[in-house]
Amino acid sequence: MTSQEKTKVVLLACGSFNPITNMHLRMFELARDHLEDTGRYRVVKGIISPVGDSYKKKGLIEARHRLEMARLATQNSDWITVDDWESQQPEWVETAKVVRHHHAELISSENNNDDVDTVKCGKRRKLEKNENIRQSSSNNTGADPPYLNLLCGADVLESFGVPNLWKPEDIEEIVGRYGVACITRCGSDPEKFINQSDVLYKHRKNIHLVREWVTNEISATHVRRALRRRQSVRYLLPDPVVSYIEERSLYSAESEQKNADVILAPFQRYTSTN
Repeated sequence: MTSQEKTKVVLLACGSFNPITNMHLRMFELARDHLEDTGRYRVVKGIISPVGDSYKKKGLIEARHRLEMARLATQNSDWITVDDWESQQPEWVETAKVVRHHHAELISSENNNDDVDTVKCGKRRKLEKNENIRQSSSNNTGADPPYLNLLCGADVLESFGVPNLWKPEDIEEIVGRYGVACITRCGSDPEKFINQSDVLYKHRKNIHLVREWVTNEISATHVRRALRRRQSVRYLLPDPVVSYIEERSLYSAESEQKNADVILAPFQRYTSTN
């Protein structure tokens, strides 16, 4: 199968990115390697979509900071971009709607014969940094738009089973219509969870399980804890992100208590409708 015959895939990661870590970036690389090693796919783009402030998660700092840190973290990447659409919405947006939005953007850009990399990122990336993406798009004029896969960790997959956190129809749409690339870790058992969930088992062929053999337990929660204690987080985050945090003293005991007494947006919305 030639490169032009392979199915194009765009990876979309939604989350807090509070702050973005090296592991967040590593997930994109792992998923791309896994998909392309099958010989059937060609990953043409990665999108990072930070959640908006109205998500109301405990310790969630302002979206403007999380967006800028994500942009700093990806400034040297030739295929991962940052999108601010989700974070700029006045109310919290369900992940299914975010996926739907980006899928529509891909269809629109393909129909207009634009580059695959047409998602607005606030600061438009220099054209030369996306040479490989432009080539992959220009060689496929009139072709089908890329598939869009939600990129996530095993914890997100398992969160589908948390009552009132996801709408059942949203899970069906994300997994059934678009597909998921799930990064697994030691100690997680996503195969078992898929087998126990009727909807995930039904669409199991749309779930790409990507094994992380080089274990890495970096989490934004651990990073914030270290920052509160004034401990070094170098090599856990990209250097520009570390500098950005230090210059603005972003994470503290006070910031970690933000939204502490507020119910998470999905629970507010879905519990009230039951």
